[in-house]
Amino acid sequence: MRVEVLLFAIARERAGTGAAMLDLTPGATLGDALAALEAAHPGLVPLRPYLRFAVNEAFEADLARPLATGDVLALIPPVAGGAPTVALHDAPLDPRAVEALVLGPDRGGIVTFLGAVRDHTGEHGVVRLRYEAYAPMALKVMAQIQAEVEAAFPPVRVACHHRLGVLPVGELAVVVAAAAPHRKTAFDACQRFIDRLKEDVPIFKHEERLDGSVWIGMGP
Repeated sequence: MRVEVLLFAIARERAGTGAAMLDLTPGATLGDALAALEAAHPGLVPLRPYLRFAVNEAFEADLARPLATGDVLALIPPVAGGAPTVALHDAPLDPRAVEALVLGPDRGGIVTFLGAVRDHTGEHGVVRLRYEAYAPMALKVMAQIQAEVEAAFPPVRVACHHRLGVLPVGELAVVVAAAAPHRKTAFDACQRFIDRLKEDVPIFKHEERLDGSVWIGMGP
């Protein structure tokens, strides 16, 4: 089947074209289309965490969404208002990009928390992690936590990007950035956000160990 792809702004520049046609196998998904497009235009790969996608002029976040012949897929970079301050990504995270979302001339204290995949949990050796999420609810709860933290520690600004998918040891799973006029406010806000994230956001972690696998919270 054939679908049309439209590219805008920096995505157009990196691909060297504003439009392309993709020939995909029947039943191909949005994720399959993006993979094929990135294979043809490798310059698009670093942009993946910052792009939004639309199918037939409607935003679509589900990469498992099946496509059909004649569909029009659009790659949409951040609009004038900037990238989302809370986001889920299936590509590597960029801490500097997350920090840039909270920086300001009045905020001299910047604290960034990086959560990476470690090679063990207690006595268990870890090979890799897999993150899944109830994405619409996860983003909603992350935005609620953001609002709560910013209200509790004014005038702090916070942002959080979290990975989904399979992550090897050493890969960043989460980035939380907080910026405030003074360091204590930024430290406190950053810790509050990551603690609340672990408590309430429906992101699920599957740990593949040398001695077996377990969903965190459901096993030893």
